[in-house]
Amino acid sequence: MNIRLMAAALLASVAIPAFSAHATDLEVTHWWTSGGEAAAVKVLAEQYNALGDNHWVDGAIAGSGSTATPLIVSRILGGNPMGATQLNTGRDAEELVKAGLMTDLTDLAEKEHWKDIIRPASLLNSCTYEGRVYCVPLNIHSWQWMWVNRHVFEDNGMKVPANWDEFVADAPKLREKGIIPLATGAPWQVDGMRSVMQIGIGGKETYLAIYQKKDADAVKSPENRKVWDAFAQARDLVDESYSGRDWNVATNMVITGKAAAQIMGDWAQGEFGVAKQVAGKDYDCLPGLGFNGLLDTGGDSFYFPKNSNPDITKAQLELASMLVSKETQVKFNLAKGSLPVRGDIDLSAASSCMKKGLEILKNPDNVVPGVTQLIDPDTRGQMTDLGLQFFSSKMTVDEAIEKQAAIFKQAQ
Repeated sequence: MNIRLMAAALLASVAIPAFSAHATDLEVTHWWTSGGEAAAVKVLAEQYNALGDNHWVDGAIAGSGSTATPLIVSRILGGNPMGATQLNTGRDAEELVKAGLMTDLTDLAEKEHWKDIIRPASLLNSCTYEGRVYCVPLNIHSWQWMWVNRHVFEDNGMKVPANWDEFVADAPKLREKGIIPLATGAPWQVDGMRSVMQIGIGGKETYLAIYQKKDADAVKSPENRKVWDAFAQARDLVDESYSGRDWNVATNMVITGKAAAQIMGDWAQGEFGVAKQVAGKDYDCLPGLGFNGLLDTGGDSFYFPKNSNPDITKAQLELASMLVSKETQVKFNLAKGSLPVRGDIDLSAASSCMKKGLEILKNPDNVVPGVTQLIDPDTRGQMTDLGLQFFSSKMTVDEAIEKQAAIFKQAQ
């Protein structure tokens, strides 16, 4: 897809609906449809509607980001842009920005000093192209978490595991009790699990060497082999019905005790919250699988497609400003289970798991860029395919490493 060749013509043909002089409806697309996510979206809509005459028109898209993103991009390219859209913080909108299809937020960012209040700096950097800002980071989402049902272990006379190795050692006992050790779904959840192991088990140095430097030697290192060995363990701990399962269904399996644990991003915490579960009492969270206390700093950002209606542009800027405000950052992230992009707000009401994440973020050395910030969508897709092939077959670790090396040899 050559987006830039299409941009000028598409901008000229954008269909703009009629709006009253006193109110602006702003359609906002996103893929937040689970219970915890819906509660967080409600916070944003209520905050925005309370600003004045503007109105949040919800454009939820069922499925994951991998399903929603192509639909969002297609609408923008087709000349029927939404007013605002959620996308992953990273490179998903890179070509749209380069093509001039996104609203420039630089003046607002400078006026409100986003550079001084948004942390880590990599989040705003991911929204910046040639010195101009084109999106607003809303939260920090990290994949680097394992969620454990404490009651499953305690009620069966087992110690709650503190790391992946302890969990794997207890898996046979769990199966004897009729409990699925590890809940997951496919496809993206499986790839996410392997990415968590890349950092949690392989460590920061190896992760950056592979994903940032595209280092072939790092792919074939002993540290990376440990990652694939752990991934091989994981494929023996899931149930046969995992394929096609939604992530929040897998989370509910842990909440209800059908499964002992799930490797999933911190958005899972929103599901525990809706279920009235208490961190440290009903469930535990293990950042970095209990080994490497590191967090990747991906998350969600909002982009605002260009249009020729000044009322929409004004409404877009008001939403952008609201998203980074102190009040929104507190209310939204408490509901979502994610971490705020501001370090100057009061999160005393946060759960113990959120506080673990906040403590990790205090040390810049504990922060690593997310996969979406380091490799392009094509490379991510190839790694997702490889992870699925490995997880659903008897592919050996040696074969997987060779395939991964071939992928990163041509990665951008």
